[in-house]
Amino acid sequence: MEDRYSLHATVNPWILSNPFFRGLPEVVLEPALTHLVTRTHPANQVILLENDWGGSVYFIIDGWVKIRTYNLEGKEVTLNILGKGELFGEMAALDEVPRSTDVITLTPTVIGSLPSQDFVKLLQTEPLAGVRLAQLMARRLRQVNRRLRLRESDSQSRVADTLLFLAEGQGKKIEAGTEIPNLPHRELSSLSGLARETVTRVLTRLEKKGLIKREQEVICIPDLLALERTIV
Repeated sequence: MEDRYSLHATVNPWILSNPFFRGLPEVVLEPALTHLVTRTHPANQVILLENDWGGSVYFIIDGWVKIRTYNLEGKEVTLNILGKGELFGEMAALDEVPRSTDVITLTPTVIGSLPSQDFVKLLQTEPLAGVRLAQLMARRLRQVNRRLRLRESDSQSRVADTLLFLAEGQGKKIEAGTEIPNLPHRELSSLSGLARETVTRVLTRLEKKGLIKREQEVICIPDLLALERTIV
C-alpha cells in the first residue's frame, strides 16, 4: 500500500500539501482519489453554474476562482475568492440539491474534480475528513457574518476588511508581511459592496498611510494588525 500511495503522490504531488487531504491515512486516500481528474482552465471560464446538479467536488491546485451570485436587481455579487488549496462544490454534493452559485476562473487555473459519491464516502469512512470539512464551513460562516456586520461601516473599514478577508483565506507570509492577490477593482468592489471608484480611492489612501503596498500581481500588507485597527 505504501508503494501505491507513493506512486499516486508522484502523479498528484499537491495532494500531500492540500489542507483538506493533509494527514489523512494512506489506506483511505488511495481508493478515495482513484477517480480524481485534473484539468487546466483559462481565465474567465465558467466552471459551475447556479442550478447545476452537484456531480463533483472541486479542489484548486493552482490559480484563482470567484464564487458569484446575483441580487434581486440582477447585479453580480462576488461572495468569495478561492485559491490554491481551497475546495468548492461540497454543499451540493452533501445535500444533493442544485448548486446555489456560479464559479468562474479569474486566472488560468488547474482544478482537480472528485466525483461526489467518492467525496461523501471519504467523509463517511474517515472522521478527520469530516472534521476538516466542518472547520472549513465554520471558517466561511464566520467570514460571512463578519462581512454582514460591516455592511453599515465606512468605506475604509469595508475595504480593509475585504483585504483581511483575502489575507485569511489566501494570504502568503513573506518577510515584508502578507501577500494577497491584486484583484481587479471590480472584484474588490463586489466583495466589499462599494462602488469601484470608492474602492480605488480607499486603496490609494491605505497605500499612502503605508498600510498596503501594491504591485502588479500582489498587494502586500506589512502589518495585519495595523490594518485591522483601521476598522471601526
